[in-house]
Amino acid sequence: MIHPDTELRLVNEIIGYGVFATKFIPQGTIVWVLDELDQQFDEGYILSLDRLQQEHVFKYSFRGRNGNYILCWDIGRYINHSFYANCISTAYDFEIAPRDIYPGEELTDHYACFNLDKPFECLPEPGITKTKVMPDDFLLLYPEWDRQVAEVMPYFNCVEQPLRKFISSKFVDKVNAVAAGKERLDSVLDTYYDRQHRLITA
Repeated sequence: MIHPDTELRLVNEIIGYGVFATKFIPQGTIVWVLDELDQQFDEGYILSLDRLQQEHVFKYSFRGRNGNYILCWDIGRYINHSFYANCISTAYDFEIAPRDIYPGEELTDHYACFNLDKPFECLPEPGITKTKVMPDDFLLLYPEWDRQVAEVMPYFNCVEQPLRKFISSKFVDKVNAVAAGKERLDSVLDTYYDRQHRLITA
């Protein structure tokens, strides 16, 4: 589920649609959380679908930690990529704002966190020469994502959290402990889908 203070807007004719903040969203706020309405499919089921259905699911879904494809039921599926993402994944099946997000600002993810099946071609961004996200970029970037999340978790209990009630029950106690400074943050590496290991052990 995406933060309620967001809406779908046309970015431009090249990019298409994106998700934008309608109100101020302070750092440390949950901006998206996996909930029971998000659909999860295994790869075999998707490959059994009609080609047009496959294309849609593969375009708008991402791979979770168990290898299943997750298709967001709301506008969260339209969040675009940025190397300067203002939504950061955590080990607790939610994304958090690593910095303040202002009204009218587009919400963005770094697509490397989505367990890509293949390289993702993206548009140039100011100050960045890279225009491709590689599947293994996750393994290079997760320490930086962990650092950003750790820096804003102290704000977690100081800001309004409309999505807090949707945190999975299996993570609630740990999230509360981390936010209170009583336990260390778990690494987002826990959500990495290791294809090679699966092939070896299958």
